[in-house]
Amino acid sequence: MTKEYDDRHGGPWDRGGADSYYQRGFRPHYFVGDTYRSEAVMADQMTEEELEAYAAGYKDNEELGAYKDWG
Repeated sequence: MTKEYDDRHGGPWDRGGADSYYQRGFRPHYFVGDTYRSEAVMADQMTEEELEAYAAGYKDNEELGAYKDWG
């Protein structure tokens, strides 16, 4: 059984996937509202569930190998 995560734009799963996509490295965080237009929540303020969701989003995109083409 695969666990499902909230895929809200700016949420932990979304930010994990975006960091992987843009090859920014693993840096858990998310936004309480709109990405870059609301308060950021950093790893030291995240719950275990939020950290898990970020890691899952990052891992999901790494497994897909879907990266930004900077060319």
